[in-house]
Amino acid sequence: MRVFAGRFAGRAAIVTGGASGLGKAVASRIVAEGGTVALWDLNSEALEAVRDEIGAVHVEALDVSDLQAVEAAIASTHAALGQIDVLVCSAGITGATAPLHEYPIESWLRVVNVNLNGLFYCNRAVVPLMLANGYGRIVNLSSVAGKEGNPNASAYSATKAAVIGLTKSLGKELADKGIIANALTPATFESPILAQLPKSQVDYMRSKIPMGRLGEIDESAAMVCFMASEECSFTTASTFDTSGGRTTF
Repeated sequence: MRVFAGRFAGRAAIVTGGASGLGKAVASRIVAEGGTVALWDLNSEALEAVRDEIGAVHVEALDVSDLQAVEAAIASTHAALGQIDVLVCSAGITGATAPLHEYPIESWLRVVNVNLNGLFYCNRAVVPLMLANGYGRIVNLSSVAGKEGNPNASAYSATKAAVIGLTKSLGKELADKGIIANALTPATFESPILAQLPKSQVDYMRSKIPMGRLGEIDESAAMVCFMASEECSFTTASTFDTSGGRTTF
């Protein structure tokens, strides 16, 4: 991992899903590049371990699909950090693997509540603080499934498509306010979330990638950190791609 020393100096970030996977990789890099980070995650034990490992200054154990929990976390995080310059929404779940007509209703509702409603709550909570400062970077994690759809993953595909639409709308709302909002659409990469999927599903997704391999977490983390930095200054309401050639739009 190449570190850009001081790129996030003086900046404070919230990373949801920050106790593992891409969220942890992004948070670690922001700290290494001079930023202050708060980690949000459902896994309280992992949060404490990652806090010590990467040097995060604040952690919140919460379910992002709980609106009241998000509003409480934003208040305590703002008090701890003093400002919020960056939000990276990395929290997400895959849900069941099943044809739509057999898809479990409970799984559908849970995926929508975490991947879409939870992301909306986090975006909604942080925007007023960024507006007050006249600066902000919001990075919402979508997926190539949001562009192309993956079979037997209707809830995941639908919510990730919705994340793209939400981000485009938000980015245009804030385009002249000093706040930039973009989405990342990675293909499947090596991460703990793969444990939620059957091997057949992972093999299918790998087969769709022209490079013939899964991505690496650091590849997507590098893109997220660019999107979250001051360097990303003239692209908003858009999507960035780390898919090994699978999606080119």
